[in-house]
Amino acid sequence: MADPTLVNGQITDAVTQANVKVLADAPAQALGNLYQVASHATGLSIQNATANQQNMNTIDTGVTTQGVNLIYTMPVAADARGTNEVFSGNSLAELIASLKTTVSSFS
Repeated sequence: MADPTLVNGQITDAVTQANVKVLADAPAQALGNLYQVASHATGLSIQNATANQQNMNTIDTGVTTQGVNLIYTMPVAADARGTNEVFSGNSLAELIASLKTTVSSFS
């Protein structure tokens, strides 16, 4: 027990023990708060990643639609010219192109 004072020794001991308990619980409380904040931050980052992925899927759909629309609206002559330009310098592609023109001349 504590030294004799104006307050009963049992009360002084009870208050001291309560203060020691509070000090002993502080590290556990701090770690609990740390784990909770870390879990919350991780959850938010996963939610943000999912939202960004969904938004990119929406944008990708629009880009794909525009690309297909451009392909379908491209004139046939421009398409053939572009294909020949892509394959120019390739001997096999040039041979196929010359065969194609030869065959189409007989039609």
